[in-house]
Order: sequence, then C-alpha cells, then structure tokens
Amino acid sequence: MSINRVIISGNLTRDPELRQTQSGMAVLSFGVAVNDRRKNPSTGEWEDYPNFVDCTMFGARANSLAQYLSKGTKVSIEGKLRWSQWERDGQKRSKLEVIVDELEFMSSRNSNGGAPSYGGDSYGGGQSYAAPAPAYSVPAPAAPVIDASSSVYDDDIPF
Repeated sequence: MSINRVIISGNLTRDPELRQTQSGMAVLSFGVAVNDRRKNPSTGEWEDYPNFVDCTMFGARANSLAQYLSKGTKVSIEGKLRWSQWERDGQKRSKLEVIVDELEFMSSRNSNGGAPSYGGDSYGGGQSYAAPAPAYSVPAPAAPVIDASSSVYDDDIPF
C-alpha cells in the first residue's frame, strides 16, 4: 500500500495561468512558496528558506478560482504529487508538482488586494465553485477545570 498525499501552505509566487486542453478542460497552473525554517550553523539564528512548488488544478474549479487567485495570495493546498518526464531539444527534463484537490484561502481581500475573504471556505473534493458562504466564527469551548489538589492513582484509571 502507498499513500500519495501532500498539504502545503504558502503564498502564490506568480499570477495563475489558465489554459484549456484540446478537449476543453480548464487547467490552472501556479506556484506556491513554502518556507522551511532552519538554524543557520554559522550565526545560530533561525532563517526562512523558501521552497518553490509548482501546482496544477483541473476542471470547473480551476476555471472558477482563477479569477480570485493572484500573486501573493496565501493559500492552503491539499493534493497529490505527480512526477512528469519529457524530452525537449534532445534533453530529458522532469518535474515534481502538486495536483490540487482542495484549496483554501488563508488571507483576506484586504491583506493583498486580490484574495476573497471567505472565512476559510474550502473549494474542491468534486464540488464546483458557488457563491461563498458568509464568514462567521465559532467561540472555542472553555477548557476543562482541573483540580490540581486531587491525586490520581493507577487504580483510578479504568484501563
């Protein structure tokens, strides 16, 4: 058994490119920059090192979301990895990309001028884009109160 699942969160590195296949299916291509935080061995300081990930989305969702995505938009993406190999001018080339199944907007329209503020709505999973649901927040449940003065013994645990 094998699992091919990836979740990334980052900012679009360029405006997305929307094109059509010969059969008319929409194909949306874009790049996402994902930071990797590492300690610099010479200075001891933590630094961000960007990883640039190519992403591709197919179908009606790609067509609908193209108008809302732009360079700098913060997104969270879930999908699968696909490795492609081809030959151009006698030279073999290859790339690893994410085929997007789910996309969630992580930034609001006010933060970069292009992304909608949908309160974390997710688009994908076979759903086509529809009017956004209103954004709302649900209060977090209160943390349980634990009496630190009481003692718990192994005999009190039911398993």
